[in-house]
Formats: sequence, structure tokens, C-alpha cells
Amino acid sequence: MKNSLLLLGTVFSGMALASDTAINQRLSALGMTNTEIQQSPLTGIKSVISDQGIFYVSENGNYILRGDLFELKNGDLVNLSEKMLFGKLNALADEMIVYPAKNEKYVVTVFMDITCHYCHLLYSKKQEYNDLGITLRFLAFPRAGLDNQTARQMEAIWQATDRNQALDNAENGKLPQQLKAPEIVAKHYALGRQYGVRGTPSIVTDSGEMLGGYLPPKDLLAVLQGEQ
Repeated sequence: MKNSLLLLGTVFSGMALASDTAINQRLSALGMTNTEIQQSPLTGIKSVISDQGIFYVSENGNYILRGDLFELKNGDLVNLSEKMLFGKLNALADEMIVYPAKNEKYVVTVFMDITCHYCHLLYSKKQEYNDLGITLRFLAFPRAGLDNQTARQMEAIWQATDRNQALDNAENGKLPQQLKAPEIVAKHYALGRQYGVRGTPSIVTDSGEMLGGYLPPKDLLAVLQGEQ
């Protein structure tokens, strides 16, 4: 993003009420791309989903805030910013690599990179997660971006006829030989950036909350049980 994002929180040259088009133009001038404007729960504030994350903009276009929006609900904090992306995440369900639990209690979605040590550790314990009732769904997030061999290898995995077997092979050292230009992976990567993913694995719970990095099976179960 351009250095002009250092202007966040400063006043734009204003108008009494800015249209979504006008707001988009202002955000574009700051280097934000693929912006989507929605109403927020806050009066006078609009939500903005972009490739650079989620922002909040005053309806007159004069002010912009960056950060998560939380709701105080039943004594807990609910991250509304992350929940706003949950529909987009589930829209990619048919493109995920899924290891289902037989007695499913929870579903988590993991942004992963095949070169990531902790992703490999999580993957290696997939049966333990499944035995605890946790279904694992994997999305591709090449940490170095899309213009590299890892992204093309991951695209080959996600385009394979048997994606689970292709990922199993890769995690066991048998990487794809035929590389493919990122298409599916590009969509996953864009969503990860909207979520603010900086490292892998990044885990999204079935309530839409983003967790930190790797959690062993029993630790993840404890977190999921605490959400109920």
C-alpha cells in the first residue's frame, strides 16, 4: 500500500455526504484495491473490505479508521470485522481440502502454506483433530505471494482430481511436478489478505473468529469449547 496510508485518520477534503463511488475513488487514491463498501452497525460509518484489510469510513468521506470492530455481547467481545468475511470464506467451501471428523462437533478453516513448518505440524495431527470432532478445511495462502514456485505448486494441488491425495503427497515430500498459474490459490490468497493473515497457519473457527497460529489438537478444542 502506498505511503499515503500514513494519512489514515486525517481529514479528506470533504463533502457533506459522499457516495460510495466517491469514497471508492478516495480509497483508491490511497492505494486500496478491490474495495467493497457496506453498511456497518455504527451510525454514520461504513465498512470497507479491501485487499489491504477492513477499514471504516465516515459516510461523508472525511475520516477513515483501521482496526477491528468489536461488539460487547453477553459479557464477551465479538469481532464483527472477522465475521463480516465469514460468508466470503464459506463461499469457497467447494475449493477447500477437507478432512472431515466422523463425529463432527466443530469445523475450522486453515489458511496454510506447504512450506510452513507449523502448517505441516498441524497437518500431521489431522487424525487427532478429527478424533476430537474437529473437521479441518484448508485454504491456500502462499506466504511469499503469488509470483513464486510455491504458489504454482499449491495451485497444482488444489486443481488435482483428488486434492486430499495431492496434499497428502506434498506434505510427505512428493511435490507436484507440473506447476499451474495461481487461479484458485489467488482467490484464497485475496481472502487471506482481507482477513489480515500475516503468517500461517491462521485458523478461522466456525463462528467466524480468527485465531492466532498453530494450536495443538486439545488446545484448539478448548478454545472452540470456550466459544459456546
